Amino acid sequence: MLSRAGKRAWASWRRFAADRRGGVLAEAAILLPVLTALLLSGVEVGRFTLLQQKLNRTATSMSDLIAQTDSTITLTQVANLYQAADYVMRPFDLTQDGVVIVSSVSQTAGAASVDWQCIGDSGITAISSLGVSGGTATLPTGFILRDGESAIFAEVVYDFVPFVAPDVIGTKTVRHQAMFRPRFGALSSLAPGTVPAGAPTCTP
Repeated sequence: MLSRAGKRAWASWRRFAADRRGGVLAEAAILLPVLTALLLSGVEVGRFTLLQQKLNRTATSMSDLIAQTDSTITLTQVANLYQAADYVMRPFDLTQDGVVIVSSVSQTAGAASVDWQCIGDSGITAISSLGVSGGTATLPTGFILRDGESAIFAEVVYDFVPFVAPDVIGTKTVRHQAMFRPRFGALSSLAPGTVPAGAPTCTP
């Protein structure tokens, strides 16, 4: 038989054992880090998906707009299009973490060459997958140029830095490329023009 004090102690212990009010806090403490990680991962996936869309739109717009110009394009026109590309890429900072490379490629006597190339003013260093201005062009697989034909290529390169654990995940370099054939001329040369500060570096 338990004494009166023993009975009170036993009753107190049973009430304590039956109390589940602290269980919710314990479960929350376990689940909160997991839920936070899932939420941040979803944000990163959304950012990366948006970046892919922006890169594709910027590359397509740059190549298409240059290909639509008259038979002659000036440095001023190219510089203005580069400024427009900065707006297309927002909210991503193209001048800080990305660069736009525009190249005019033509084929003569069975050999493709880069006639001129413009590289935007940027915080990152990138080179064109086509080659350098004045050199032999490395065309994308499956793309064919015939003698006398030309094409305008736009490449957008961006260093994607995740918000979550950037030191662990690291920076991912993403590249998009688009190509259009000129509508009204070969556009194999750049005419002189006035360019603003921060304009792309163009080399014929």
